[in-house]
Amino acid sequence: MTNPANGKTVFVAGGAKGIGLGVVKALAADGYDVSFSYRGSATEAAQVCKDLGAEYPAQSIKSYQVDLSDRDQVDEFAGLMADTDSLYGLVYNAGGSYDTLAALADQDKAEALFQLNFWAMTRLAGTAARPLMRAKAGRIIAMGSVTSQLAVSGNAIYAASKGAMLSYIRTLAVEMARKGVTANYIAPGYVDTDLLAPYASYREKLENQIPLRRFAQPEEVGALTSFLFSPLAGYITGSIIPIDGGLTAGLLIQR
Repeated sequence: MTNPANGKTVFVAGGAKGIGLGVVKALAADGYDVSFSYRGSATEAAQVCKDLGAEYPAQSIKSYQVDLSDRDQVDEFAGLMADTDSLYGLVYNAGGSYDTLAALADQDKAEALFQLNFWAMTRLAGTAARPLMRAKAGRIIAMGSVTSQLAVSGNAIYAASKGAMLSYIRTLAVEMARKGVTANYIAPGYVDTDLLAPYASYREKLENQIPLRRFAQPEEVGALTSFLFSPLAGYITGSIIPIDGGLTAGLLIQR
């Protein structure tokens, strides 16, 4: 039986490390050709291409150095997608954080974060949407956060950018639905990546607040992404899908 992923290309924004790497590995294992961006992880990106290229020699695994906070570079990366005849989907995983109290937010820093977390995503998603709708098939996924629905002290601007991503993706899903293209929002909680290294001293306390008592692994987020790209997920669109160990399932009262 022919693998439905064969010959199809998925772009992953931010794929050299962490969650993005989990996504790239999962999609490559499914049979997709994968093109992913990275900003400063050139060594890691080259190793990913080497390893996956050896494991899946019949597939194309490519990496591109792109600073998604730079509008010109975003436009250039969008052009690569637009020129890809085999395009089947986009996973927007790139992003940054800006931690400060809500009342102390600096507008310049906030706007810079929105460029990376939101505006770059809309540019790439909008570019991908047009050929996918013409083909009447495809997937768009935004990697968001549980903070889009939960207030976390010090995360106002970050959460707002992730909330904006959610609103955009849901609207895009409705607009593309008649053309057979889906768009969904994955909302991870705490995932065991380098981004959480600064909070290592708080890890045990954080894990105790998660019903499953552990952080997620990048491979688990990759597996969820893989399912959303599968033919059996064709009726799921406009959804927010948490992968948070039960963190958002209810009010946690410390005892």
